[in-house]
Amino acid sequence: MPDVLFETQYHPPIAFFAALVGAEALWVEAHDHYRKQTYRNRCLILTAQGVKPLTVPVIDGNRSEKVLSSLIEIDYRQNWRHQHLHTLQTAYGGTPYFEYYIDYLRDIYQQKPTRLFDLNLQLLHFYCRCLRLRLPIHLTTDYQPAGTIAALPDPAGPLLDLRDSLSPKHPTRPAQPDRASVPAYGQHFGKDFAPGLSILDLLFMQGPAAGSFLA
Repeated sequence: MPDVLFETQYHPPIAFFAALVGAEALWVEAHDHYRKQTYRNRCLILTAQGVKPLTVPVIDGNRSEKVLSSLIEIDYRQNWRHQHLHTLQTAYGGTPYFEYYIDYLRDIYQQKPTRLFDLNLQLLHFYCRCLRLRLPIHLTTDYQPAGTIAALPDPAGPLLDLRDSLSPKHPTRPAQPDRASVPAYGQHFGKDFAPGLSILDLLFMQGPAAGSFLA
């Protein structure tokens, strides 16, 4: 299996982690320019009113796309942490494994990392532990445009470039043809299965068994 290259994402969608199953290593893009309306600062969760985005506000958003993603700072002048935790409590408080994970998430939020990149990395490492994805995680050392990457420093194998292959604008579009979605699992709301959600949805519903839905 190849190494996989992704941008950092906030509570990434399930398809992000499904693409890591069997991969030799994960490379995280650390030198791209920030892009608005992407999973870099938002995730999709399921509420009683349907699918809802949670968005992390960033400082100076009007010029953010001129800044490296790894340097974008979080705007703590807005009370978004409380809002996100309250929304998660409302949406998932009655799920089987909410109490199992929520304190870990609170601890990450309470650290108040300055940069969005650091927050996303903390969440990434947490989710990989939860899903028992034991693959090394590396940061890129420079930026190479899509289609031009031949190799990264000391790669374990071929590289699969999945940067910006997942989008909240098209949450059901697969990263790969055979990674369109995990098998349907019981969700907290709605009669029809909602694909394209954050890994939070799967973890709160399936707990330690969540990793088995990625294979």
